[in-house]
Amino acid sequence: MDPSIIILFVVLAALMFFMSSRTRKQQKQQAEFRSALAPGQEVMTGSGMVGTVVEIDDEADTITIESTPGTQTRWLRAAIAKRMDTPVEDTEDDETETSDAADDAGSIASADGSVDVPDDLSGLDTAQREYREGKRRENGETEDK
Repeated sequence: MDPSIIILFVVLAALMFFMSSRTRKQQKQQAEFRSALAPGQEVMTGSGMVGTVVEIDDEADTITIESTPGTQTRWLRAAIAKRMDTPVEDTEDDETETSDAADDAGSIASADGSVDVPDDLSGLDTAQREYREGKRRENGETEDK
């Protein structure tokens, strides 16, 4: 038997092993996630429905989710895809950093944080052109085209 065929089989076997171990690791992580679900957590199903866990029935392996107040649906535990993290509240420091960075970039945001949106599309072209010209000036480029 040719040694290159043996090497090929060894490489294929190694690839299959690594791929299956990676899949098992992902499945284990998903199982741990689903077993750690608790009422009050916001989750998303595999089909994209977002809601809050209301009740968990371990015997039937189902989870009751409330998507809107008063609307409850039952789902298999395996249908829960991920936990939806609640957004972190902005602090005053974050807002000042964001506004400073926006001012440096030539943003159209005003000092109070509101954004000036043009009434029609013709203003968008002008704003984009002004933004590009400002970037060129910052970088010291000339307008040779």
